[in-house]
Amino acid sequence: MNNINGKINQLIEEKELQKKLGETVIFTGSVYKIRKMSGFSFIIIRTARNLIQGIMETKEGIYTDLCENACVKVTGLVRKEERAHAGFEIDIMELEILSLPAAEPPVVINNKELKASLETRLDYRPFTLRNQKERAVFKLQEGFLAGAREFLMAQKFTEIHSPKIVYSGVEGGANMFKLDYFGRDAYLAQSPQAYKQMMVGVYDRVFEIGAVYRAEKHDTARHLNEYMGLDLEMGYINNFEEIMETETAMLQSVMNYLAINYKEELEILKVELPVIKSIPSITFHEAKDWIKKEYGREIKDYYDFEPEEEKLLCQLVKENNGSEFVFVTHYPTAKRPFYAMEEEGAPEVTKSFDLLFRGIEVTTGGQRIHDYKTQIEKLKKREMNPEAFEGYLMLHKYGIPPHGGLGMGVERFTMSLLNKTNVREAALFPRDINRLNP
Repeated sequence: MNNINGKINQLIEEKELQKKLGETVIFTGSVYKIRKMSGFSFIIIRTARNLIQGIMETKEGIYTDLCENACVKVTGLVRKEERAHAGFEIDIMELEILSLPAAEPPVVINNKELKASLETRLDYRPFTLRNQKERAVFKLQEGFLAGAREFLMAQKFTEIHSPKIVYSGVEGGANMFKLDYFGRDAYLAQSPQAYKQMMVGVYDRVFEIGAVYRAEKHDTARHLNEYMGLDLEMGYINNFEEIMETETAMLQSVMNYLAINYKEELEILKVELPVIKSIPSITFHEAKDWIKKEYGREIKDYYDFEPEEEKLLCQLVKENNGSEFVFVTHYPTAKRPFYAMEEEGAPEVTKSFDLLFRGIEVTTGGQRIHDYKTQIEKLKKREMNPEAFEGYLMLHKYGIPPHGGLGMGVERFTMSLLNKTNVREAALFPRDINRLNP
């Protein structure tokens, strides 16, 4: 048996190189840009997170194959240079070419702005993501999820991973991707809803970050057929407002986390993080009436918001409360799923909410029915067969505490945070009714 004695290749970030002035370092990366001068060249190396400026003498017959997008290993001296973005540059002593591109690039990626249409950027996603701004989007998305995970773990939530192949959907409806599961019908999960409710009976508080699938034939700037969901569920709650308070605290913590740990990406993308002191709330019907009064807009849908109404409501809230977020509560029962708890004395509305951020809904949540008989009655009232939900109903049958939770669309939140106009810009490899590749 062979022993492995080699050291793992360590990735070097800009902040680490800043501490090594006067030292010789070795690091790897891809050639992002070459600027040839008289007798020397500036070589910009793209590392996992940064762009590192190097300077190399130009000698006849040496590095003739070197080109942009070549992968290299660099040995050089870290030297202070105030004119460089990072305050230093690398005097390249040796450069080893590890691999060379086999074709001319389809677009130029080393400009500050990627001058290509969204369709082109998505068609060549494995390459266009190497642009400094494009990749910063997903580094920041990483930071959002890392900050959320840190907050939830500190609040004693347990992270779970539920199955994505299911025998039926708790959400119901026709928007499910059907599979042939060894001769039986199966589906891609619409959400982890049933499983996170089940796990409240095990851990009291749980969360999951994972893929969600919706077979909706939307072709809009705000819908995807596969997206990342940040879901949480809390047991032993007194009311659904506790869930809203938890989300508010989580978002406050996440914004602070990003400000501390993702300064470079915030600067690259020119992101202005929202200041969250508190998040105002308004009931669904109050919001509808407010929009009607302020804008003279007739109410066409009494059960949900139109996209334009979400924008108008956020505009009103910002003007009157200074908040870029608003909770809308007490959605009509007819609009919410069968597991949503109804308001005592007002069964036409539910103990539920949506969170709107900069004109778009990013979260849906609320309190769930925990009583077995109540849940059976509601299923029957909606002409749904309880036997089809036997696995799900076990959580009620064998006792579950009062509980509730929420689900957030990560790409939608990222889109709003970055003031993007299309959710596909915040999806790594988008899946919609037209796109299955790359």
